[in-house]
Amino acid sequence: MTSDAQAEAGTAEGQGPVEISPELAERLETRRKELFEKFEIRGEFPQTVMTEAEKRTEGIQQEIQDEVEERKDLRDMTTWTTDPIDAQDFDDAISVEEREDEYVLWVHIADVTHYVNPETNMWEEAVKRGNTVYLPSYTIHMLPPMLAETVCSLVPNEDRLAHTVEMHLDKENLSYETIDIYKSVIRSDERLTYAQAEKRIDDEDAPLHEECKLSFELADQMHEQRKEDGSLVLNPRRDRAHTLIEESMLKANKAVTHELMWGRGVEAMYRVHPQPTPDEWSKALQEIQNLDGVSIPGSTWDDPRKAVNATLEEAPRRQLDKIQWAVMKVMPRARYMSDPFGGHHALNFEIYGHFTSPIRRLSDLINHWIVYTNDVPEDLVALCDRASDKQADAEACEREYKQYLEEVGLDPNAVNNRGIEVVEEDD
Repeated sequence: MTSDAQAEAGTAEGQGPVEISPELAERLETRRKELFEKFEIRGEFPQTVMTEAEKRTEGIQQEIQDEVEERKDLRDMTTWTTDPIDAQDFDDAISVEEREDEYVLWVHIADVTHYVNPETNMWEEAVKRGNTVYLPSYTIHMLPPMLAETVCSLVPNEDRLAHTVEMHLDKENLSYETIDIYKSVIRSDERLTYAQAEKRIDDEDAPLHEECKLSFELADQMHEQRKEDGSLVLNPRRDRAHTLIEESMLKANKAVTHELMWGRGVEAMYRVHPQPTPDEWSKALQEIQNLDGVSIPGSTWDDPRKAVNATLEEAPRRQLDKIQWAVMKVMPRARYMSDPFGGHHALNFEIYGHFTSPIRRLSDLINHWIVYTNDVPEDLVALCDRASDKQADAEACEREYKQYLEEVGLDPNAVNNRGIEVVEEDD
């Protein structure tokens, strides 16, 4: 057994799937169907959409070759993806460089709108769905998997069409010196899982070690900078690989929406997160302060977000969930709006929107279209409402399904991490 295999055996994936009986599998299926009906979540794709998706996957290599002339050719740039072990599609990849007086971060996003545009049935279906719905060990896709998992997916060692966000960052404060967004052709060198990326940061002999190490160091600085600027960080103990991807995507999302708002002055699908009232914040902080073994540092009470960050870092691990829940209870729901006014309270960003997940979120798909055409869909306000409502439905559906799993004696996290296997019971 290799050391990698041994390490893998100790993880959730190495433990094998959660085994259930055929009878329980049937009950889970019935419950899912009830929830899909309740929240109007669409199951199978209509045949017209499937046929269209199938056609769009034909002759792709030639199509990409034909596109190279029109785009920036980044196929020689070192590029890689990092995703969960069970990811089925890879819609974001990164490249990074340190120069004498700046960092350059490239975030490459699958160019989904090359295949799915407002003239297609797939677009119409994506609007109806609003997003991909993730239940433990069960996924309802926004786009047909035969398209999303093939030509749109930034798989390794294959030429792929991308939308690249190139950010030149000041070394001192990591502010944007320049932001450039353009269509590209990339070729990912490797598909890493989070566990593999985590190891690469330390393993000096491994491929991509230097790149993973540099991108984590940059992400770590971006993370600290964000906290210093007043961003709320509810999950302070993430591993390095998650931090690396999360911070890179936040930086790219912010760059795109800044460019749309300030550079081009166009409407887009912005993510607006209102703040709780002072009374609500006060109630949350009091609840946190009363927890056993928890103390809010006196110097931070003036800024509730910084107070929560500082407390989470010092609090006993057993109290993390309760602290997070106290905050979540008073947080208003974020919504998609065509006007960024009000900003994103939790992130403390004046302007924010989504761009990095066009395979699984309608908002990102629409922002790709706006960036590409510099034009706004006529029904943008209705689309914002649709994306917000479907996201709320997806979250409620996931919550109720997890509750049901617990009721029938299953651990939702184990099911999520390890999957399910139906096993006939012995007589």
